[in-house]
Amino acid sequence: MKARLTLVITAGLLLVLAILPLYARWLEEPFLLTFSTRALILALAALSLNIVLGFGGMVSFGHALYLGLGAYSVGISASHGIDNGAMQLLMTVMLCAVVGLATGWVCLRTSGIGFIMITLAFAQMFYYLFVSLKQYGGDDGLSISLRSNLVGLDMSAPLTLYYSSFASVLAVVVWTQHMVRAPFGMVLQACRMNERRMSALGFHTLRYKLSAYVLSCVIAGVAGFLYANLTGYASPAYLAWTVSGELIVMVVLGGMGTVLGPLVGALTLLGCEELLKGMTEHWPIILGPLIVLVVLLARRGLFGLALDWDARHAQAKVKP
Repeated sequence: MKARLTLVITAGLLLVLAILPLYARWLEEPFLLTFSTRALILALAALSLNIVLGFGGMVSFGHALYLGLGAYSVGISASHGIDNGAMQLLMTVMLCAVVGLATGWVCLRTSGIGFIMITLAFAQMFYYLFVSLKQYGGDDGLSISLRSNLVGLDMSAPLTLYYSSFASVLAVVVWTQHMVRAPFGMVLQACRMNERRMSALGFHTLRYKLSAYVLSCVIAGVAGFLYANLTGYASPAYLAWTVSGELIVMVVLGGMGTVLGPLVGALTLLGCEELLKGMTEHWPIILGPLIVLVVLLARRGLFGLALDWDARHAQAKVKP
């Protein structure tokens, strides 16, 4: 029953997202398309964080670093007249993989509060690095006038960017679903539950955790690549700890350790933000308690709540 409900929710949500641009065009609401693209890009970043946070139990408070690296890969290359999306994407992947490998090797020597603080420290270090780069805008950020051209796809076209973001999210969701059931994913989840026992069984836990960390960094970098093309801007603000905190909220709100949870969390959080912004300028005062309430009542997030409800409903049917 749980597997069937997961499939139904996943298929339904992805179908809605697939036809959303047609609905936005019918309503003649370009803002809806822009908002949905932003939500998908941040959902992609949240999905990347879920790999280490939800499945690996590693609370990274510096994941915005890789979102920023992806954005600056586009911005800096565009400032030098390069709009080759494939080259920019390759640069993003390589940069995020190298930085993720280097920082992850250090961070994963610790755990708990130590891991949180070191990931935050690395993110802040790169934040101030980009602030100091005056030739690339410094604290004001870098305006991107030249959008990426990825294999004939013009990222300045809103519809192209939306479906590129949607395809990226879909690819990560499908990959995560397979990863969870694969030996790699099972070992990663076992490390979250009892790393010492996994080490005693002969597994090189650092290797598994570092691989997951680097993969999540690369996916977050791809989200940054898309985000820069959406906003036409790269800013040190993308690397701020508040962005990392927002990604954590998305994962927790949707459901840590669930495949679709971060997507649900991102859509819910950003949707509530937009709705409340139209009602009052003091919207954070309302949104904060709502998030706390959801987290307290639904320990596994909104997506986990739906799965738990379905499980209880199935048990009630079985009982005589």
